[in-house]
Amino acid sequence: MTEFYQESDGYLTGQLLIAMPGMRDSRFARTVIYICAHNQDGAMGLVINRLVGAITFPDLLSQLDIEQTGLKDDIPVHFGGPVESGRGFVLHSAEYAQESTLQVNGEISLTASIDILRDIAQGQGPLRQIMALGYAGWGPGQLDNEIQANGWLNAVADQELVFDGGLDDKWERAIATLGVDITNLSDAAGHA
Repeated sequence: MTEFYQESDGYLTGQLLIAMPGMRDSRFARTVIYICAHNQDGAMGLVINRLVGAITFPDLLSQLDIEQTGLKDDIPVHFGGPVESGRGFVLHSAEYAQESTLQVNGEISLTASIDILRDIAQGQGPLRQIMALGYAGWGPGQLDNEIQANGWLNAVADQELVFDGGLDDKWERAIATLGVDITNLSDAAGHA
């Protein structure tokens, strides 16, 4: 996955990907994805509005034998996407960084090491975070083709929208940032 971690102009790195109402892939229906990396080699992002549901953050820490000494709040575990669903990723505010941290932009970073989980468990992690299992990935040109086929909208990522806990209406709120009424959206692609 490290081949995706290069910023490139003209790509969607650091933006939101919003599933169109007619998304046929049930894994992505009504999802909002934060794009962590997008370049000529493909794209990688995390679903930010769907929980795993079967595991809690304390359960995850327990499975990894990480002691919870400073954990103030239970952190929801998100379904990051269908790729490598057993691998953990933390999307977080950029004031926290490790050697392995990918700084997506000046506000948001991504870390996929066990050390960030230890830091969070001890109350020394980032100020804001989303814990996710798995990720959404696309090969070269695949995401571009899906966007052209009217599968996705993209929008500027607002840190408040990315990290807030309101998951039930995050998809609608993401679309609203575009000034679009979802009742006017069609799943049929049109080309002039």
